[in-house]
Amino acid sequence: MSKENRPLILITNDDGIHSPGLSAAAEAVQDLGEILVVAPRHQQTGAGRGTFAFNNVPVQEERIAVGGQRVYAFSIEGTPAQAVLYALLEVAPRKPGLAISGINYGENPGTGVTTSGTVGAALEAAAFGIPSLAISLETSKEYHYSLSHDIDFTAAAFFTRVFAQLLLSVKLPPDVDILKIDVPMDATEKTPWRLTRVSRQRYFYPLKSEHPTPSGISTIDYEVRVDFDTLEPDSDIFALVKDRAVSVSPLSLDLSSRVDLGHLAQLVGSG
Repeated sequence: MSKENRPLILITNDDGIHSPGLSAAAEAVQDLGEILVVAPRHQQTGAGRGTFAFNNVPVQEERIAVGGQRVYAFSIEGTPAQAVLYALLEVAPRKPGLAISGINYGENPGTGVTTSGTVGAALEAAAFGIPSLAISLETSKEYHYSLSHDIDFTAAAFFTRVFAQLLLSVKLPPDVDILKIDVPMDATEKTPWRLTRVSRQRYFYPLKSEHPTPSGISTIDYEVRVDFDTLEPDSDIFALVKDRAVSVSPLSLDLSSRVDLGHLAQLVGSG
């Protein structure tokens, strides 16, 4: 297959260009097409789909390790969504057939999906009509902002490849713009996966510091909380935390409430 006929696969993340998770994602799919790696230069966890600036954003060519080889990549002094914009508008020789955001240090279930830079990058690519994956690996909190080599991405890379092959071969329904995948830290290639919905529960809870600093430096922390009494059995949190299964949540760019608009008009009045 000629280079022009091979699908172009955009790889990005929110942990930064030198993340082992990014390299693991690229290695998992490098034989499925031509890979283009564009990612933030620095840690951008929690950036969501934000684009903080559009002009004079520094870009740098990089060499990163992928499957024992050094491959060319680009880093951008900006957010994950900006990295996607730069990739699509300035670098990509043609429209990618797939975008992969990850593999993220830390899971992304529940209502926090809108703050996730991993998900934000995938949504930005999806807004261009590109089938997209946002894949995250459950890790201990101490690794959420790290680029530690202690994390084993083998299982997450396996599922990255599985769903990359799926999106390259199957056209999903129109309302499925991205697949959000959360892999348990103890997963193997034989771990079952299932389709889930995004839980309405908050998963990462912010905490007020018990020891405020006089310098004005923020010390807000967070912890994982799950209310199993009200947790939806078909949710991403339930699959990941309770059943230790790989959660695959189809997400839509359409954030409209799934409500009967006629009934709502009766309640609030129609203009």
